[in-house]
Amino acid sequence: MNNRRTFLKTTLAASPVLVLPELIRLQNSGLKKVLLLGDSISIGYTPYVQSLLLDIAKVHRPMKDNNTPENCEGTTKGVQEMARWTGTTKWDLIHFNFGLHDLKHVEASTGKNSTDPNDPLQADLKQYKQNLEIIVDFLKSTGAKLMFATTTPYPDQVDGPLRDPGMSEKYNKVARKIMLKNDIPVNDLYLFAVPRLEEIQLPHNVHFTDEGSRQLGKKVADRIRELLEA
Repeated sequence: MNNRRTFLKTTLAASPVLVLPELIRLQNSGLKKVLLLGDSISIGYTPYVQSLLLDIAKVHRPMKDNNTPENCEGTTKGVQEMARWTGTTKWDLIHFNFGLHDLKHVEASTGKNSTDPNDPLQADLKQYKQNLEIIVDFLKSTGAKLMFATTTPYPDQVDGPLRDPGMSEKYNKVARKIMLKNDIPVNDLYLFAVPRLEEIQLPHNVHFTDEGSRQLGKKVADRIRELLEA
């Protein structure tokens, strides 16, 4: 535990905290301040969450300098960038997810996406657990309410980088144990998506249709509202 806290301080806190452009514009409007952290799945549902929570919260996510959404990718990037993403804003709630990038195969020498089953995972289960524990420790230090979203399912055969069948369940099992230990509620997008996957997900793809993103967005917004009003 002490080693992890030391690593947390040196890795996350020692680097300069950059204030994202949209955070500068964040006004004290009386609305709750919510931050969404996640991969391209969360990019897809972010606009729906924002529109559904207009009456109660200003919902933000990390943005690039060109004002396009930033992909938070996997826990390896999360450990490196968490301080920058959270910035100096006092968030009321942070909804976060990592897993879909961690479980994909990458080239060992370059870290680039791979379709070779002999190449390693971006972060295997052991590394994922360690990284996610570091991220949770840091997020708890912000004082915000926290909610973790499970990694969504995908077909056995997907285009793009190789993702072995059934890996979402394995990574979610690790994540759920960490969240339980830290009393962090879980937004189970995996269980939500499984029974309707053929209707809301693109063929041979980890991504969702517009309707799929809308449904995920409603699920996220409902859980955020529930936690903010608790």
